Amino acid sequence: MASSRKWYAPYISPHDPCPPLTPVSYETPVQLYLGFQPKGMEQFSPFDALAHGTLWPGLYTPYTNPYKTKERG
Repeated sequence: MASSRKWYAPYISPHDPCPPLTPVSYETPVQLYLGFQPKGMEQFSPFDALAHGTLWPGLYTPYTNPYKTKERG
């Protein structure tokens, strides 16, 4: 499966007053890589679904701060 975390290096102008963070990361939604929902896809219990923000474990992606980790992909 493709990673939902993407990285890019922004253009840095020689006239920028402050240097930007490089590289910059952003997350793409997991739904982009799923296509159609398969039949019989596993589901969270109603309580867990509310806690995770989705009914399907395959669509759950917890937020991780990319700037606190050593490895950048």
